[in-house]
Amino acid sequence: MIGHLILRLAIWFLLTANLSLANIIIGVSVAFLLPRSYTTPEALQDWLRVLRKIIMAIPLAYIEAFELILRPHNHEDVTLERVKPRRSPRLIFLDIFLITFTPKTIVLKYHQEGWYEVHRVRRRK
Repeated sequence: MIGHLILRLAIWFLLTANLSLANIIIGVSVAFLLPRSYTTPEALQDWLRVLRKIIMAIPLAYIEAFELILRPHNHEDVTLERVKPRRSPRLIFLDIFLITFTPKTIVLKYHQEGWYEVHRVRRRK
């Protein structure tokens, strides 16, 4: 409960960029009035794995960006990647974000059957 409240307030303050007393009162009331979604709780282990992948993706994104600048890639392919089993919508969103975060890959489509359609650029071998 408190985690949802803090997240909603953080989003509210980022959107409004105003920390006046009136805005804080409005933000707290909006945070309480918004309905709470009841989804299956994710395992802490899954969240830690995703956090580790996010930390590893940042230097990888810089490396790939420099590779694209210095050695242009001339081959593209579209592949299907399987979604890990029992993924919540939040973890699926983070997976899509991680794939799209690196410059050489982007998720074109998420299929409800449990697949990501991923576009990749690479150097021809």
